[in-house]
Amino acid sequence: MSGETITIKTPDGSFSGYLSKPESGAGPKPGIVVIQEIFGVNQVMRDLTDWYASQGYVALCPDLFWRIEPGIDITDKTEEEWKQAFDLFGKFDVEKGTADIAATIDTLRPMTSGKVGAVGYCLGGQLAYLTACHTSSDASVGYYGVNIQNRLDDAKGIKTPLMLHVAGKDEFVPPEAQEQIVSGLRDNAQVTIHRYPDMDHAFARPGGAHYDKKTADEANDRTIKFFQRHLG
Repeated sequence: MSGETITIKTPDGSFSGYLSKPESGAGPKPGIVVIQEIFGVNQVMRDLTDWYASQGYVALCPDLFWRIEPGIDITDKTEEEWKQAFDLFGKFDVEKGTADIAATIDTLRPMTSGKVGAVGYCLGGQLAYLTACHTSSDASVGYYGVNIQNRLDDAKGIKTPLMLHVAGKDEFVPPEAQEQIVSGLRDNAQVTIHRYPDMDHAFARPGGAHYDKKTADEANDRTIKFFQRHLG
């Protein structure tokens, strides 16, 4: 399965996205916006986008670092790339990124059955949460999102289902932050939280230092069932 690059337009300018479509079958398919980590739209994100397409979704991974530098595509394999990734993370404007996701959803929706969800990892995990709070996403899933504990006031905007995968030993989300997230969202009927007590950050990133196939498969299975339930 191979994707194509498309253009997403916003009032501030245009940026690219990697689009992957499922094998043609009966009727239009739902859509999923796949939200990047801090390494840009790299091979991991393109492979994930292709994987969601293989599950029957029109999947689109937007280049959210375009305002800093378009076309970032780095790995988690070298110290130099990690330094670049953290530099990009520091420069990234979360509010503008959320607005760019909203524009991506609007771009994707006409290509679909009408239902569009979002899934994100790491930085994208936080953005998936904010997508649930501030966009028209029909269902959102965040994997090991960072800084969510600082944005709990935004949760009042959640009107559609949200699932969060929380890594118990996340090096970027300490235990007290995890407890804040869980207690802050516990009473929201739209929110489902799954906790993986022995997992570190990025346990679902294939090829990553903390990748755990068994747990990643479990989380991904929950994600797909969640999207089947809420996107059709």
